[in-house]
Amino acid sequence: MTLYGENSPPADDRPTVQVTAVTWPDDGVAPVTTAAPGEPDGGPRRPRRVRVLLAAGITGGVLAAVAGAGAWAYAGDVPRGTSVLGTELGGRSRADADRELRAELDRRAATLATPLKVTVDGRTAEINPADVGLAVDVPATVAAAAEAEAHPVSRLVGSRTVQPVVTVDVGRLDDALRKVLGDQAQGMTMPAITYQGTTPKVVQPKPGLALNPQRSAEVVRAGWLAATPVTVPLVESHPATTPEELDRLVSELAKPAVAAPVTLRTNKGQVTIPPAAIAKSLRFAADKTGKLTPSVDVKRLRAALGDKLTAIEVPPKDATMTISGGRPTAKEGRSGQQLDSGALSRDLLAVLPKADGREVTGELKPTPPQLTGEKLAGLGIKERVSTFTTRFTGGMASSRSQNIATIARKVDGTVVLPGKTFSLNGHTGERGYAQGYRDAPVILDGKLVPGVGGGTSQFTTTLFNATYYAGLEDVEHKPHSYWFDRYPAVIESTIFWPNLDFKFRNNTEYGVLIDTSYTSSSITVSIWSTKIYDSVKTEYGPRRNITTPKQIHLAPGPSCIETNGINGFTQDAFRVIKKAGAVVKREKFTWRYDAEPRYVCGPKPS
Repeated sequence: MTLYGENSPPADDRPTVQVTAVTWPDDGVAPVTTAAPGEPDGGPRRPRRVRVLLAAGITGGVLAAVAGAGAWAYAGDVPRGTSVLGTELGGRSRADADRELRAELDRRAATLATPLKVTVDGRTAEINPADVGLAVDVPATVAAAAEAEAHPVSRLVGSRTVQPVVTVDVGRLDDALRKVLGDQAQGMTMPAITYQGTTPKVVQPKPGLALNPQRSAEVVRAGWLAATPVTVPLVESHPATTPEELDRLVSELAKPAVAAPVTLRTNKGQVTIPPAAIAKSLRFAADKTGKLTPSVDVKRLRAALGDKLTAIEVPPKDATMTISGGRPTAKEGRSGQQLDSGALSRDLLAVLPKADGREVTGELKPTPPQLTGEKLAGLGIKERVSTFTTRFTGGMASSRSQNIATIARKVDGTVVLPGKTFSLNGHTGERGYAQGYRDAPVILDGKLVPGVGGGTSQFTTTLFNATYYAGLEDVEHKPHSYWFDRYPAVIESTIFWPNLDFKFRNNTEYGVLIDTSYTSSSITVSIWSTKIYDSVKTEYGPRRNITTPKQIHLAPGPSCIETNGINGFTQDAFRVIKKAGAVVKREKFTWRYDAEPRYVCGPKPS
């Protein structure tokens, strides 16, 4: 029995099929007849062919109706019954669906722009959706709606909801969430293997509890659409190198590596690499996942071996530039012959775990200079951009003056390529007796004391001013604790190996040549390049917070250095850079000078 409920379609909605009677010609064969349902076997019978024809006619009509309904169901790019954010997009073309979805987003604009409340490890804050790139990607959402799977019957009577495709700038979101979290995150303790002398020292890995950028993005996307507060989880993360793997690296590589020397053979002779040099060059680097990877740093190995490689290698020499007749002239460098660093690193790493057969064969290969004459000539070093001079006393017989001349010679002719940063400590290395420096007064812990390399700060100040007035980018400098009238206030710099450095960056598209010269009473540094700015000048603010020096009595003797004392003060200096007649940059430099005590050699009068 079939029941028709309230949802049954009305009779006039059902397909009507017109049937026309057909008379079959008499072919001399008695037609086969069958009883119609409900007819007695002896009753009138219809020819089977007519009944089959009638059945076929009715079926065709029904199929025609179904075909019409199917065409309606498949109209448009988006399957019927598909909605996004409560908006029906089914049966529409992609363009129409795009417009309809954008209209819905416009209606929700105020809600979607409302700051989202986020909680991270108990700390709550609000994040502006626009600041982290939260948005609905309309084209991607429409594409997802158009590709939604729908069974043919479902297209007629079913429905489906497609979630919008939400975009977010994962990096900006992570930065914002880290500000909310503050210092509460517990970062992973990365595994490490270092050497103290030739003894391996180990740092065991430990898991951390921190934000996971992708997981954070997932929960923030969902919370933003739902307009509900979001709790962003902290995720426990473990370093990729486990404690067991760390122990294995120590026992199988770190310890046997320094158990005996390694012999390096070449076609020009051989060199013994002692365990101490191996310890300085064998590195265990951890990537951001905490995976330790061992390698041999050949640059460190060269430094550890010192002069041992000079009998084997010929280092390349870069092209140089000198000033002749007021014009810079490039001089071609030369190629060298050096060990193949990549092969040496690989081969040495392979023999370090072994107890026997600790030998490697080094291949010498031609090594061109990094800076050729042709490249140097094309760097645009053509004119003097700035120059600066400071003066000193004592003549060249003074140890302090000798130190100034020594560091000036070391830096003279240095070329800084575009975009590169120059480090004075990195360029000169340690400034000790072995490098030709002498004892002279230095400021240490706020006090003038004898020290090797005294006077190099005057060269640093001169170099700093030359780069300053060339408009080059200041990366790192520190003025003196006390002000000396031989230097411009604020615009000066000290240096001390290895903790205090002076750095500048060549922020131009041209090369920079540092040219130094000195007399018995002055040091001059000039910068040669291509002139970019009309002028670079300094404007000073007034001195403030002035303090007077105290008098301090010291025990007399060769280590006591008397001073007259200098007032302390705070002052601002502004670097004003002009180009094409207009100010393009105005940078503020501020420094607070202590009052230099008046040191007296002798006891305080009673």
